[in-house]
Amino acid sequence: MPPRPLEIGPAGRAAAHAIERTRTARGYSQRQLAARVTALGRPMTFTALSRIERTVRRCDIDDLVAIATALGVAPQALLAGALAPPRVAGAGET
Repeated sequence: MPPRPLEIGPAGRAAAHAIERTRTARGYSQRQLAARVTALGRPMTFTALSRIERTVRRCDIDDLVAIATALGVAPQALLAGALAPPRVAGAGET
């Protein structure tokens, strides 16, 4: 029986989308960002980066730190959406 792929949860999906948003805002292609990550000592192909952004591949903590460094942001910036507590509507709000 083939192994089941690990499910990517909400934090992983939020980080993947943040990576893509930040990469495009910086004007980097996937190839350029993958090369920057590799230059930092964390080998990464553009295919691996594409799979992370499409939530096909999990982004481990070492990948996240290297990607954040290559993008010039703190790792927390890529997790910000995942860390925000859900907003609860107060009285009179919907």
